[in-house]
Parts: sequence; C-alpha cells; structure tokens
Amino acid sequence: MEKKKISFVIPCYGSEKTIEFVIAEIGDVMAQRAEHDYEIIAVNDASPDDVFRVLREISAKNKRVKIIDLARNFGKHSAVMAGFSRVTGDYVVCLDDDGQCPTDRLWDLLQPIFDGKADYTMAKYRVKKQSKFKNFGSHINALMSRFLINKPKELKFTNFKAMKRFVVDEIIKYDNPYPYLEGLVLRTTKNIVTVPMEERERVAGEGHFSFKKSLSLWINGFMAFSVKPLRAATLAGVLCALIGFVWGVVIIIKRIVNPVVVMGYSSTMAVILFIGGMIMVMLGLIGEYIGRIYISLNNSPQYVIREVIDVENEV
Repeated sequence: MEKKKISFVIPCYGSEKTIEFVIAEIGDVMAQRAEHDYEIIAVNDASPDDVFRVLREISAKNKRVKIIDLARNFGKHSAVMAGFSRVTGDYVVCLDDDGQCPTDRLWDLLQPIFDGKADYTMAKYRVKKQSKFKNFGSHINALMSRFLINKPKELKFTNFKAMKRFVVDEIIKYDNPYPYLEGLVLRTTKNIVTVPMEERERVAGEGHFSFKKSLSLWINGFMAFSVKPLRAATLAGVLCALIGFVWGVVIIIKRIVNPVVVMGYSSTMAVILFIGGMIMVMLGLIGEYIGRIYISLNNSPQYVIREVIDVENEV
C-alpha cells in the first residue's frame, strides 16, 4: 500500500534560533505514524538573520527538508504561496517558524480530514499568545472578513492549519500580487473544521509582524476579494446627497417662515468639509483599486525564487 504523504510549509523570517526545533519536532511527531511519508518546505522570506544558513545545514542532514530562498521579502502570505507551488503531498500543513504551533497535536488537526469530515482544518486557540496590539488587529481583521468575504462568525483563522491537496491546487491558481489566504480558502471550500488546542509560547526571540505588515495584510483583505468597499462608497455618496437635499429643503422652509433668519457660515463650512472629505475618501478608494489593477496588468510578481534546494531530488 502506497504511503500517503504530508507536506509541511513553513514561512521563515527571523527564526534562526527556532527553526531547528520546529523541524525536529515535526520529525518526532511523524515518527509516530509510519504509514505516512512527509516533506518539509521551508521558505526563506529574505530573513535578515542567518536562518538560510541554518536551513542549508538541516537540509544537508535531512533529505526531506526542501528550501525555497526568495529574492526579497514578499510577506508571509506570498511566502506560503511559494511553498504551495512546490508541495507534492496528499495533504498540506502550514505552521509558523517560532515553535508556537502545537505540532504535537498534528494528528488531531488532521483527523477530520482523514475522516472525510473536512477539506480544511485549523487550530482553535482559547487564548492567543500575542500582544494586545496584535489581538486588536486580529479582531478588526475578523470583522472585516465577515463583512467583505462572508467569513462565518464562528471561524477564526489561525497559524496552524491543514488541508487536502485539491485546496492547495485551487489556491495557487491565483497568480496576482497581494495574495490573501483567508479569501482564497473561503472561495475554494466552506467545509472547514476547527480543532480546539492551546497555542504555545515562542521558543525564542520576538515576533516580527510589524504594524506596517499588519496594515498591508489588512488592505490586501479589504481590496482583493470584494467590491463591497466600492458599494459602501456609493451608498455613502447617496446618503450625503440625501442629507444635502433634506438640509436644503429645511433652509428654504426656514427662510420662508422667517425671512430675517441669517444663514450660518459655520454650518455651511462644516457641510462643505464633510462632503469634501467623503469625496476624497471615495477617490482614494477608487484609486487604490485602479492602482492594484495597474500593478496586476504589469505582471508584478507574487514572489521571486532565487534558489531551490531539494537534496532528495538532486541527481
């Protein structure tokens, strides 16, 4: 009987001191089930530390470890997409490079997929081991996802997930810049199951997901998979026009009833500033959409691979 293969995709950034632990733990967990083969695809997202050297040393000893070295930093979601492009397994598991993912619960994560109950599973953490700022950002992102891409309220995407191969094959058909994995998953399947478990503390170091990266990811999700922001802008424009019309009628009636009423300069300026601000927001929103269309038409790369190290398949 042919062994089923599991592909692990790990985006790496600033994990020189933790990646060896993560890969070793995967090996220990996989040793529990001899009926499964596996591969590990580590994607170096132009990490500023020495993680690429560490990965090369690990790959030289472990033929199952493949390395993708990106030419520059493209962000976590693009790094995952690069890893997805090279997987060969029947199932694909994504996890972080800092040791926070409870890899020892791998089989619990995969069981709903093995049982045919899910196409995609992910960890459901009771408490997220991250800063209050990141928790706030995650909450805002969850609200946005519910509004823009119809994410079910009970779903909360996390860093430890598993999926069937067809999900990955469908996701990588998206070859434009600005990938947003939550949107790509939700437009592929709704058969998603969460598995309760506890997130761990980082093995070493600090997180590298800065405010700039969080904002960039939020904008990707806001713009990439929905035209609802444009519809909201249209609705706001109609609302402003309606308010302006009603206010104009009120002023005319006041003038008729009491001709000595002096029209207010302050209220006029407030209305002008409000409507002008709304117009500028709408123009900026439209400009953002047009800019992304322009970048996509220019074939801006989702990622650029400098080097692939695959000891297992080297001749």
